[in-house]
Amino acid sequence: MGRDIRQGTRGSKKWLSMLVNTCPELLNAKILREIGPVANEIRWRSPLEDDGYAEYYDGDFIDKLGIRLEKRQLKSFWPPSGPRWDGLGVTNNGQVFILEAKAHVKELRSECRAKSHRSKCRIDSSLSETKAFMDVPKEADWKRPFYQYATRLAHLYLLHALNEIDGYLVYVYFMGAKEMERSTSTMVPRTVREWKCAVLVEKMALGLRSGHKLSDRIVNVFVNVKHITAVQQIGE
Repeated sequence: MGRDIRQGTRGSKKWLSMLVNTCPELLNAKILREIGPVANEIRWRSPLEDDGYAEYYDGDFIDKLGIRLEKRQLKSFWPPSGPRWDGLGVTNNGQVFILEAKAHVKELRSECRAKSHRSKCRIDSSLSETKAFMDVPKEADWKRPFYQYATRLAHLYLLHALNEIDGYLVYVYFMGAKEMERSTSTMVPRTVREWKCAVLVEKMALGLRSGHKLSDRIVNVFVNVKHITAVQQIGE
């Protein structure tokens, strides 16, 4: 089953759960500021309180978005136990939003941990295909140290480029998550500038060029956690 119960008590999971469940209008406004108006309001299907704050993956994330991959199936593109999506959103007009959230710089780093030869081959093939589409140099290493971002790009490519779905990849970067300063040995950004510098390093390492073919489908939003708590206090 492609569903994990992941109620967050700190960091990006905590703040995203609060953002989606108590003040989604704040998140939606920031997204729409970047992509322009959509036909209908974005409705978030995860992580929802009444669904155990579940994260979806594999075929279940496709089902949760209510879409069909008619031209290229997920199972032929990526092995089982693929990306766990922090958030999933839809509009009535067919736009879909796959979302990742970060609260500290260390969350950007990851590497491929696939074990089976078959899984490794399928991942290598799909990453190479995505890189070719995006005109990324072949020598760019997408399996470390920023593997997670590469996998999200690959899935955006699957949805939008291969299946012509009106999809967006949203990255939410939280600022001021002070609770993470005590539990991580990495920088916890407090400003948009700090986050943009960290993300720039990530993109340079992946060989991403400005204005690449998926650039208008990637949305970066920056949320100060103080604004989430302020909205909550107003609503109480």
